[in-house]
Amino acid sequence: MRFKLVSFLFFLLLVSFEYALSQTQNDSTYYYYQAIVNPKTVDHLPSGIRFYTNQRLRHKESADTLSLIKDLRMLAIGEFKIGNVYDSENYIVQALELINTNSAVDTLVNARLGLYNQLGRVYRTLIKPEEAINVFDKALEIAPSTKDSIIILNNKANIFKDLKEYENASEIYKLLIPKSINVNDSLQLALVLDNLGQIQSQLENDEAIMNLILALQIRKNKSYSTGMYSSYRNLSKHYFRIGNTAVAKSYTDSAYNIAAKINSSSYKLDALSLYVEQNGDSKILEFKKLNDSLETAKLLSENKNAFAKYNIDEERKKTEANRLLQVIEKGKRIKYQSLAAFILVLLIASYFIYRYRYKKAKIEEVYKTETRISKKIHDEVANDMYRLMTDLESNAGTKPSVLDNLEKIYLKTRDISRETNAIDVQTDFENNLNDMLLGYKSETVSVVTLNLKKINWNGISDLKKTAIYRVLQELMTNMRKHSKATSVAISFEKKGSKIEIKYSDNGSGCSLKKANGLQNTENRIRSLNGTINFDSSPGNGFKANILV
Repeated sequence: MRFKLVSFLFFLLLVSFEYALSQTQNDSTYYYYQAIVNPKTVDHLPSGIRFYTNQRLRHKESADTLSLIKDLRMLAIGEFKIGNVYDSENYIVQALELINTNSAVDTLVNARLGLYNQLGRVYRTLIKPEEAINVFDKALEIAPSTKDSIIILNNKANIFKDLKEYENASEIYKLLIPKSINVNDSLQLALVLDNLGQIQSQLENDEAIMNLILALQIRKNKSYSTGMYSSYRNLSKHYFRIGNTAVAKSYTDSAYNIAAKINSSSYKLDALSLYVEQNGDSKILEFKKLNDSLETAKLLSENKNAFAKYNIDEERKKTEANRLLQVIEKGKRIKYQSLAAFILVLLIASYFIYRYRYKKAKIEEVYKTETRISKKIHDEVANDMYRLMTDLESNAGTKPSVLDNLEKIYLKTRDISRETNAIDVQTDFENNLNDMLLGYKSETVSVVTLNLKKINWNGISDLKKTAIYRVLQELMTNMRKHSKATSVAISFEKKGSKIEIKYSDNGSGCSLKKANGLQNTENRIRSLNGTINFDSSPGNGFKANILV
């Protein structure tokens, strides 16, 4: 029984500890959230930024995307308030990209809305009015409530105010006052009143001071520090504009004290600029004017728009669900196109491979046919002729002229057989080719070969070696039969993956007509994607240039 009681007490202690821990975490998160949204002391903004920076790292490591989006949004607000505008912009873009890739994209409308609103404020600070209005319009398209629309429209009116389009801005602010009252949002009402008071001050409207004071009072009641700074600043400008420098100085002091309290560099710098504006020294005023001009020029010249990577035009046309669907469809389309391209390349490659193999098989079949015919001529026709000649020689009544003619026919048959017999291209091709060429050498004909041994014949295909052998054999046979040449020169040279062969003799030459012999050589070389060119005329010998 005692053991059970101890166990139960331990369980209660554990539950209490976990609850206390969760409450501490919630209280801590709320504290730092308020430190950024409504900073009241010097260390609020820096501590809030440090907190969400650590949270960002932790949530990134745990792949908690939803929490990570919140962290980036808070960092964007904090960095903006302390004057780090470009860091704020980068955090916004990172958060938007996470939203676009998140499966719960439809449930993140409020996060997207807040990020668009903050981005518009960034662009306003960077003096990019068109980009700011573009982003605010984007936000208005997805604003789920009147309260959200009021915030966006107010910020959009601020752009018209910056552009000194006071009438356009005034119409929006006046429209937003009753709406802010209806939604019971006093801080939003104060913001609208403050902005409207600024414009009325510019237009010398008597209602300006009433709206500015009312906005300040609401913000004081809510202890809204950054809002109070804005009110003090605008009241200072208003009183200075109407010539009451003492009251203007008092509000400038209040603005500076608030800026120092929340430790915002941008606010403090702005408050100090009020002192400069209200200083009577013309040189100081000229310094401020020139400095402001240089700062404006610097902002306009810098090209650090991280949001350029984000396609806002496409986002305006489609909901997030449709956009994601388009990305998926695009991925499928690219996949199918890649597959189709791969199949097309495969088909083209297969065609050329098939064509090459078909051509190779056809050439091999031609060579086999030649070899078969050669063997048949030698084994049947030439042998029969030889036996017939032997029989006739033993017959005393045979005329010598008949025997001479038969011998000529026999020799022609033997030559034909030799010209088409099988070639050993596997072993010692170099010597076989050289022996064939020198076989046409005689007492009246000299045959010279150049660089034959410098060719690496082992690296040449069997079909190519066979074609070279046959073409040179036909050229040499043509020389012996028709040209009456006394000198023949054949040179070999490697040209890349091909061999260039130059044939030249000093024979009688001819008018080039594609007789069977020459036509055969062309067919053999062309079948291997090579070229053969002839050069000859009567009395000028015969030349051939082969590249195969």
